[in-house]
Amino acid sequence: MGLFNRLIAKVRGTSAASALDWKEIEVELLASDLGPHLVAELLEAAKKMRGEDAEAAIKEILRSKLSQRERALIAGGEQKVILVVGVNGTGKTTSVAKLAASLKSSGNSVILGAADTFRAAAVAQLQTWGERINVEVVSGKEGAEPAAVAFDSAKRASEEKCDYLIVDTAGRLHNKNDLMAELGKVKRVVEKVLPITEVLLVIDGTTGQNGLAQAKIFSEAVDVTGIIVTKLDGSARGGVALAIESALDIPIKFIGTGEGQGDFAAFEPDSYIDGLLA
Repeated sequence: MGLFNRLIAKVRGTSAASALDWKEIEVELLASDLGPHLVAELLEAAKKMRGEDAEAAIKEILRSKLSQRERALIAGGEQKVILVVGVNGTGKTTSVAKLAASLKSSGNSVILGAADTFRAAAVAQLQTWGERINVEVVSGKEGAEPAAVAFDSAKRASEEKCDYLIVDTAGRLHNKNDLMAELGKVKRVVEKVLPITEVLLVIDGTTGQNGLAQAKIFSEAVDVTGIIVTKLDGSARGGVALAIESALDIPIKFIGTGEGQGDFAAFEPDSYIDGLLA
C-alpha cells in the first residue's frame, strides 16, 4: 500500500472512521521518516480538502515540497571534479564506484581518488571496484593524509585530461569542526589543480531523521550540490527523500537500490511521488 493511501481515503471520506482517525494517520506518516514539520504541513492541507480530487491535490502538494533545482550533474568544463562526502556506513564508497561505472558506460573517461584514508577498508574496496569496472584508482600509503591523496588524484586527472575525477572523501570525523576542517582542506588542495564541479552527499535512506540531520551538518560544512540516497527501495520509510528536499532544497540526483553495479539510477521525482501514492 502506498504511503498516502490512507490519507487519500480519509479525505475522500471512504475510510472507516472507527478504525482510522487523523492521529493514526499522523503516526503512520511520522514513521515513514517525513519528519514532524512536513507531516504537520501535509495534514493541515489535507484537512481542508474534500472529495475525489484528493489524490491529485496531495500529489501536487508533495511535488511542491521537492526541490526545483537541476538534478543532472553540473556540466562544468572539459574536466569535472566530483567530491563525494558522507559518514561511514552510508554506502559512500560503493556509490562512488557505481557513479564511476555509470559515467564510464556513457563514454566518459574517469579516475577515482581514494581519499578516505582513515579507513583502510574503504581504500581496498575502491581499488577492488576500480579493477572490476576498469577505472584507475589513485591512492596513497596507509594512513596518508586525505588531502594529499586528493591532490595527487587531481594532478593525475589533469595530466590524463580525463572527463571526470571522483574523490571519495574521509567519513570518520569526530565532530562538526573536524568535518569542516577536513573537507575544507581537501577542497582547497584539489582546487589548486582543477575546479570542483560538484559535491555529492551520500545519505542512507533507512536512517530516517538522522539522515536529515547529517544532510544539515554537511551542507553547513561544504557547498553540497546534490544528494545520493542509498537503500531507497520504495518501502514506506522512503519519505526521508521528501523530507531532505523540503527542508534543505538540495536536489537528490541519484539513488542506490542494492549492492550490484547496476543498482544505481538518476532520481526521478514523478516516479518517486507515484510510488508514495501507488
